[in-house]
Amino acid sequence: MSRFVQPVPPPVDPYAGDGLLRSWLERHLGPGGHAAAKGRLADLAADVTGPLRAAHADAEAHPPTLVRYDPWGARIDRIDTSAGWQAQRAAAARHAVVALPYLPDARGTWGAAARVVQHALLHLYGPESATFSCPVAMADGAAALLSMPDVDATVRDAWLPRLISTDPATAITSGQWMTESQGGSDLGRSSTLGRPAADGSWRLTGEKWFCSAADAAMAVALARPEGAGRGSRVLAPFLVPRYAVDSPLADGAAPGAPAPGVTVHRLKDKLGTRALPTAEIGLRDAYALPLGDPAVPGLVRAMTLVVVTRVHNAAAAAGGMRRGVAYARAYAEVRHVAGGPLVSSPLHRATLGTLAVDAAGAFALAGHAFALLGRVEVGADPEAAAELRIVAPLAKLATGRLAVSSASEYVESFGGAGYVEDTGVPRLLRDAQVLPIWEGTTNVLALDVLRALTREDAGAPLLSRLAAAVDLARPLSPVLADTLAAVAAQLAETITAVTVDPGASGVLAGARGLALRLAYALTTALLVEHAAWGDEQAELAARLWARRWLRHEEIAEDAHHHLDLLC
Repeated sequence: MSRFVQPVPPPVDPYAGDGLLRSWLERHLGPGGHAAAKGRLADLAADVTGPLRAAHADAEAHPPTLVRYDPWGARIDRIDTSAGWQAQRAAAARHAVVALPYLPDARGTWGAAARVVQHALLHLYGPESATFSCPVAMADGAAALLSMPDVDATVRDAWLPRLISTDPATAITSGQWMTESQGGSDLGRSSTLGRPAADGSWRLTGEKWFCSAADAAMAVALARPEGAGRGSRVLAPFLVPRYAVDSPLADGAAPGAPAPGVTVHRLKDKLGTRALPTAEIGLRDAYALPLGDPAVPGLVRAMTLVVVTRVHNAAAAAGGMRRGVAYARAYAEVRHVAGGPLVSSPLHRATLGTLAVDAAGAFALAGHAFALLGRVEVGADPEAAAELRIVAPLAKLATGRLAVSSASEYVESFGGAGYVEDTGVPRLLRDAQVLPIWEGTTNVLALDVLRALTREDAGAPLLSRLAAAVDLARPLSPVLADTLAAVAAQLAETITAVTVDPGASGVLAGARGLALRLAYALTTALLVEHAAWGDEQAELAARLWARRWLRHEEIAEDAHHHLDLLC
């Protein structure tokens, strides 16, 4: 008897087969703007389904290694990465995944909506990138920080063009060296010290505990300027060249040698994101360039980078969720159970449909964050800035949690094959777990949301959007409108209450629940907005999302019946 081998088809084309993505672009860019983006998106989709999928597998199979010494005993701290990782690096540059919103021709074509196009690129690129989406995010954050007017022009001109280059031969990425073992997210305990040098540069000394993209050509590091005092507000961002070629302190160093004063202690052995080199790095009088005036408290400046990386985190979560649904659906089409294809099972269809609803909500939330970011950068829109202040942490925390729960379902949907490493399915769960952790855990972000509500009146733009969505929902579904109106009223009452005594133990203990309710209500509003524009899938997703996350009802039957519309 011949041995049965289960065929596993690839999912549909991630651009042509994603109706919600395409209608979102049509709405936000207009027909002409979408037409201008189609070639770029189709080219990336073709790469994703071909060479980048293979590069992804290669990078996962050959994780980075640290070579501390050369054959003669000299300390070299070289991080070797695979051909697949290098292919991902080249593709990110070639497809302008970082560069697009900074390119004059892109801003000329799409204006503030260049960030909307970038989000679409990330939605396609991230799930097959072997998490090269992480250095992409940090490079974008560093570029945004370097673009600020208070950064010295000579520093900007030396480094920004390299971060936003579309030539793989010259493009670089950035790392992010912020956390230290004694503090973690408590940046106020940071002990890395910076002292000025006579030439205007600085020297940093300290220990950084979790440095992602440790092979990047530069990093943005936080340090406490000499004499600045205690606390986190006074910390300042610095640009640290990773390699000797970019450090004036190096003299005759070999190509690829680390910059003087930069030591890679070890690579992290992580649960997931295994292709991504993450390290513990020591600094001993390392050459650094200030990004802004270090005499001015700099944590606010550094938040420019953090906002960008948080919305990238949301994009990675949403993109991974959409690709996970696509993989599970493709498998269900060919897997036979109880005499028929798995996709014909009402129970399995309900599971897939529910996952598709969550993926649609995550996409809308991440997409909205990118649209706001573009409006802030192009036009300095104050209303967008006020809303982004709360949307960035909400989008990050809500999509990160959804990504983990969804990834667990994707693994389960493959049965035993989903538990076998070389199918590639387990990494969906391993890699998803970083999303609620990086750039702030759920609790850290919930407290940030609380600060935004109580100190900056950040609830006002959110409640305004919810009120407008109630009116838009009324013609679509009175039940949906009533649900959203009731939740909005409850949230308004809660926000008013927490501002009375934001430090009360009950307020602090309930911060996570409040943040998630805000995120779920906002997502409902965003899906309603897209539905009112005329998208049938968004209308169905809005109704089911509201029932699932606002009313806590079972949506299995509708998810089963409408699976083909949902995904």
